[in-house]
This record gives sequence, structure tokens and C-alpha cells, in this order.
Amino acid sequence: MQHPRRTGFDAHDLAREAAILVIEHVTTVRPGLRSLADQTIRATTSVVLNLAEGAGRQGRDRMYHWRIAYGSALEARTALELLSATGSVDAVNAARAGGLLDRVAAMTWRLMHPRR
Repeated sequence: MQHPRRTGFDAHDLAREAAILVIEHVTTVRPGLRSLADQTIRATTSVVLNLAEGAGRQGRDRMYHWRIAYGSALEARTALELLSATGSVDAVNAARAGGLLDRVAAMTWRLMHPRR
């Protein structure tokens, strides 16, 4: 896999890394959990896409995208936990992606709540 260039926006770069990891490892989920796997991919890609879009916006519009990214990070992490707990994905890769999403959620929280 070729590593994409870094943007200098750390939350976005980590979210992109998590999304790539999820896409690579969630596509082999058994048919009974395919909808959860698909939702995991949608939530994870929502994080990186909303961070990117929010970076190009201002004011309330920027905050709107960052709030969605934050919620999607929590959703994706929870979905990974479910897939891992059922043995549907590799636990090590799920934990790595979940850890990245935790970091992204924390960074996004700080973007939404800057210190004054």
C-alpha cells in the first residue's frame, strides 16, 4: 500500500489512516454482518471527509462538519468493537483502527472546544 501524503492537519491524517485500515480489513466480514461492516466503512470515511470539508469552511458551517466527524468517529469505533467481539475482524487491526479513531475524536473535540 502506498501511503498518502500528509496534509499537516493531524486529525485528518489520522482519520485517513484509520479509514484505509478499516476499508482493508472490514471487507471480508461474513454475510450476516455485512450491513454492520458497510456502516463501519461509511462512518469511518465520514470522519475523514467531514474533517476535510470542515477545514475548508468557516464559522458555524465548520463546526457542523466537525461535530459530524466527532459523532462518526464514536460510531465507527463502536462498530469496530462489535465486529471484533464477534470475531468478524482481526482484533489487533480493529484495536489499532479504534485507537486511531479515539485520538481523532479527542482532537476533534478540541477543535470544537478550543481553549480560551
